[in-house]
Amino acid sequence: MIDAKREQVVENAVILIDGNLIKQVGQNLSVPKNATVIDLSGFTVLPGLIDGHTHVLLQGDITEEDYAEQILKESIPYRTLRATVACKTALMNGFTTIRDVETEGAMYADVDLKKAINNGIIDGPRMFVATRSINTTGHYLLRNSGYAWELHMPKGVQEITGADEARRAVREQLSYGADWIKIYADRSYYQIADGSFRSIPNFTAEEINAIGDETRVSRKKLAAHAVTRDGIIYAINAGASSIEHGFAMDNECIDLMVKKGVYWCPTIYVNVWVAEGRAAAGNPINKAFNDLLPVVFNKAHKAGVKICFGTDAGGFAWTENQAKEFSYMVKWGMTPMQAIKSATLVAAEMLDQTGKIGEVSPGAFADLIAVKEDPLKNISALEQVAFVMKNGKVYKRP
Repeated sequence: MIDAKREQVVENAVILIDGNLIKQVGQNLSVPKNATVIDLSGFTVLPGLIDGHTHVLLQGDITEEDYAEQILKESIPYRTLRATVACKTALMNGFTTIRDVETEGAMYADVDLKKAINNGIIDGPRMFVATRSINTTGHYLLRNSGYAWELHMPKGVQEITGADEARRAVREQLSYGADWIKIYADRSYYQIADGSFRSIPNFTAEEINAIGDETRVSRKKLAAHAVTRDGIIYAINAGASSIEHGFAMDNECIDLMVKKGVYWCPTIYVNVWVAEGRAAAGNPINKAFNDLLPVVFNKAHKAGVKICFGTDAGGFAWTENQAKEFSYMVKWGMTPMQAIKSATLVAAEMLDQTGKIGEVSPGAFADLIAVKEDPLKNISALEQVAFVMKNGKVYKRP
């Protein structure tokens, strides 16, 4: 058993589970006579994994046309039905908890999915949801470019203009069940003469500060899609607890994140997945980010940024295994143990769930997975999860 909390491997571990909670963990424990015994002695056992950045209501979108196909041609009920498959896929991949950071135009369907999972209607991970996300008017898909101006296109976000509308959006989303608030902090990424990247901030200071203040007052957390310093620093100063993507962050961003304890979800694999297709469609920026990201990741990791495992699954097709993210993290500077901690202890801390998820400890939820190979020797072993237990219930077994 990999004990990420103590950074050690426990041989011949015994885990006693009572209901949906772990009761006792150790070696040579006395097993109650009436206990059901699950023998995983030929496997490596870990806590259930946590994906800090998913979109179960999306099915992959390399281009704006791919996105439009889903938003314009699939009803919200149809997208929700497809999302039930994505939820089960995440669980079968070993991710017993996810933070789903917006529905991309499917309104509050993520709240319904979370409810259905909690009520045992469908199989899926424990969910923390961000509902609709927030951006300013005209700054998110679907844009009217390419469509007749008379048409009012559906939007993947809740659009606001002004601080009052910003506060209203936060309050509305929380009233419908949002666990997190998410914003799109920047757009229109470009490279300048010195080789660094910049972007256009989406919010005025009054707007973004109103969102941050309303989120904080409501005792919730703010996640910010931000790629360059123009969005990252702005969002952190407004109170963002996590930065999503951050492909082109600079040293000042890294220093500020360390100082303020802000989490980073790098979402590496989605950028790899979309880069070639977007370049072929005339937008090569993701290929440039692919070249930059190994350096940025290594630098942020060495500086002590809290890196939370997050994949952006849904941004890439759910037929791709989320655990592919691990190999990039290890290749770019993390040890396998550190990569595992990013998807367990660090992610649990970001979600304010320390002691409940992401660890095999007494009192924690009985979320366990098992793999045949030792992921400390071969991190890609986490792409072949053989056993999944969530909340004391077995969903997958060898």
